[in-house]
Amino acid sequence: MNKLTKLCLLAILPFVSLAQDKLKRMPGYDQYSKMAPQIRSSVKPGNLSVTWSEDGATFDYVEDKKLYRYAVKTKTVKEVGDAPATERRMPPRPVRGRQYDFANSPDGKWKAYTKDRNMYLSEINGSNPVAITTDGNEQNQIKYGIATWVYGEELGQNTAMWWSPDSKKVAFYKFDEKNARKFYVLLNQLKLQDSLEIEAYPKVGALNLPVDLMVYDVETKKTTTLDLRDGKPYNDGDLGTYIYGMDWTPDGKELLYHSTNRKQDIMEYRAADPVTGKSRTVVREEWLASFTKNTPEIYVLKDGKRFIWASERSGFNNYYLYDWSGNLISTITKHPFEVSRIVKVDEKLGELYYMARSGDNHMKLQLHRVKLDGTKDVRLTNPAFNHTITLSPNNKFFVDVAETHSTPPTTYLVDAKGKVVAEVAKSDMSKFEQLGLKKVEVFTFTSADGVTPLHGVIHFPSNFDPAKKYPVILSNYGGPATNAFRENFTYPDALAEFGFLVLNIDGRNAGGKGKKLLDQLYGNLGFVEMDDFAAGVKALYDRPYFDKNRVGVYGTSYGGTTAATLLLRYPDVFHAAVANSAVTDWRNYDNVYTERFMNTLENNKKGYDASSLMPMAKNLKGELMIFFGTADNNVHPSNSLQLIDALQKAGKSFEVQIAPDGGHVAMNRDRMMEFFIQHLVLKK
Repeated sequence: MNKLTKLCLLAILPFVSLAQDKLKRMPGYDQYSKMAPQIRSSVKPGNLSVTWSEDGATFDYVEDKKLYRYAVKTKTVKEVGDAPATERRMPPRPVRGRQYDFANSPDGKWKAYTKDRNMYLSEINGSNPVAITTDGNEQNQIKYGIATWVYGEELGQNTAMWWSPDSKKVAFYKFDEKNARKFYVLLNQLKLQDSLEIEAYPKVGALNLPVDLMVYDVETKKTTTLDLRDGKPYNDGDLGTYIYGMDWTPDGKELLYHSTNRKQDIMEYRAADPVTGKSRTVVREEWLASFTKNTPEIYVLKDGKRFIWASERSGFNNYYLYDWSGNLISTITKHPFEVSRIVKVDEKLGELYYMARSGDNHMKLQLHRVKLDGTKDVRLTNPAFNHTITLSPNNKFFVDVAETHSTPPTTYLVDAKGKVVAEVAKSDMSKFEQLGLKKVEVFTFTSADGVTPLHGVIHFPSNFDPAKKYPVILSNYGGPATNAFRENFTYPDALAEFGFLVLNIDGRNAGGKGKKLLDQLYGNLGFVEMDDFAAGVKALYDRPYFDKNRVGVYGTSYGGTTAATLLLRYPDVFHAAVANSAVTDWRNYDNVYTERFMNTLENNKKGYDASSLMPMAKNLKGELMIFFGTADNNVHPSNSLQLIDALQKAGKSFEVQIAPDGGHVAMNRDRMMEFFIQHLVLKK
């Protein structure tokens, strides 16, 4: 390198450095840098996580790394020592979409594990291994004791082997990948040599992997293949397409599993005899208008003979009491609102304690008590608040953490009749107030259908001035059965400190409002919920500080789809968008998730065509940044690349940010805020 070249480079480098560090010189950065680190610590929350004593006379909790004990009778607190060290009983959870590769027997004698696609059994220390299967390998595309990525991601399978309660049998998966379409993700592209991840990833319309369950008997050393389909061969689309949610009956005599068809509008909870392999149906759920819930809540009573089953069959999630023969003993609840979670069952008194969405709105959870025969249902908490409950062992008291989106949590001691006995802990808001932070505001609006009431949340900057006009950012995920509006105390979004109003908006995608509301999305992803998000923004137009001409939107995964779709479908409402890891065509995504909400491609090609973003590329008017990670094995990079290609062919200008070797959630928020400030603040 000659001297002149060196001098030229030295002259250029300072400007290159500045060009790569735009955010620090942009409006709002100093305010954000000062305030953002303090927001999460601005409230000393009064929500205690407690552990009751066995006799219900006291409960312990940790505060400021000290252990305290509260006496119910005297209502006094004393410090009893340092906070106990937490123990990790399980190894780290598998990475997203994967399963543990081993399972120890309940009696601690045996270890079942998968290796090189086969199942093995050894003593707990790994000695004397025995091969349970031998034909699993890459060549014949058979694998045992491990599931596929989509089973982990969409069906909650973080294990693929299940021990019976008596440790005498272990059940495990068998998958046949021979006819499955593979997807290839390049990894380690920042290194000298890259590598390849190959996954049997069934996309919309593709064949599923035939799945079976097998049971190995430790004593007889016999392996039984269970009959999951009543003697019929595997047929993609029929019941038995998806097999998941395994467990054993309390007596260990049957293996329980969930079985759904491909469309997922029929789900059966089944029981298989591990000796004969024969299966029978215990509970059958149908919702032919759209889809059934894949894994309803189940609570097995201690008597081992009965279980509580949650079902949306009435249009709202409610509880039902069954026995293992499949007999419906009683309808425990029949509310026109959703039950949420079983807290406890008192079998001696025949009572169920549960949480339900019976408060002022669907996000305010309340504690209820009801007899198992469905009588004497009573609400025990104040419906004006959202509640988190810890019930005492004797059911005489419960610890209640009460809060709302704008009311920080307070912990109360409450008696069995719902009367507040004592205030145990209260949030300290003094720093929040000293910093001048603004509480979030919840607003209501009517959905695009002109009928459904919906909620949104506004986050304000701490230096908010109602006499000024503010640019706006919508931060949304937006997928079915999710909630942007919540009634947990909500800290103001730090991004507002850049000088924005930040919004979260629920559409008819909101969870907890009943099955029939979600049915409006069925087959129409990208339309019903997006129409509502736009309606929520428009509902704020009459506020003088809301600048309707400077509105941005961002999100990741489904949120990335939301961001791109809103910019392309509503250019008059949204002017800039950052779409991270967006599904740009639902045919690109896995079939379990997508077909649950969109129906099969065969039945709904029109819906798939309509929601694809590529034909919409020609409509781009605002500013778009596309962000994706090159190693995203969930929403594959092909999604973003297809949209990039369509936009280029349409002659549109846009920006792209790539996370080399980045995964699904690798978006750089600094680059995002540079983009929004540039297009919504500096370009007025």
